[in-house]
Amino acid sequence: MNYQLLAKFRELFEGKQYRHRSSNQGDLVAMHLFEDLHAIDRSPRYQERVESGRSVLNTMNTRHGIKARRGDGTFGESVPGIERTLKEGFVVGRGPTATIEIGVEVKILAKAMIKQIDRVVTDLGKQVTHFKSKGGTPITVGIAAINWADHYCSIEGEKLWPTDGKSYKHPIQEAAEAERHLRERAVPEFDEFILLHFIATNEAPFTFTWKNEKRTAMDYGAALARISARYEKL
Repeated sequence: MNYQLLAKFRELFEGKQYRHRSSNQGDLVAMHLFEDLHAIDRSPRYQERVESGRSVLNTMNTRHGIKARRGDGTFGESVPGIERTLKEGFVVGRGPTATIEIGVEVKILAKAMIKQIDRVVTDLGKQVTHFKSKGGTPITVGIAAINWADHYCSIEGEKLWPTDGKSYKHPIQEAAEAERHLRERAVPEFDEFILLHFIATNEAPFTFTWKNEKRTAMDYGAALARISARYEKL
């Protein structure tokens, strides 16, 4: 099965420079999880609520009338009287939400992973708290992507910052430790946590591969099935 989320993540790196400071990349990835949930058709309740417009994707990632830290993707009960918007190529409608039924947070670790791991873990934990603020029992989903490339070059403005294996560790030197931190400190906070292992150097010709493409698809598909099962019980 061709999962939309995995394809969208690939697009962040393949054939172009990845700009790690771009703030909307998590949103662009997260919204496709809801399309994939519909595509696998494992939850009649989810299918009905999507197709009727009773539940929608909130691209503003806020509940109407409630202040909370934004997540990368939120799906919940639509505000009564407000028509959903249907974007071409998407099945899940969009609009303001009164509740959060599924909340998604995305983190991408491409370089300098250990330097930023404490912040990443803290941000993930805080997001779970905000998803659950003001009551409700939302399904919380974390997604963390870990780069396993043997070198990498980040870009800030016109400045290039290549790894050298010493002052700036190569991704492959830090990937396993980053995964350990996430599994021990972040994974337990979420109902479902998806780890994406990829290889990208961010250098021309800007190639992208999954560390293990078959396993990535299987792990992601299994996560979708479990999320669907949880949604049936909301």
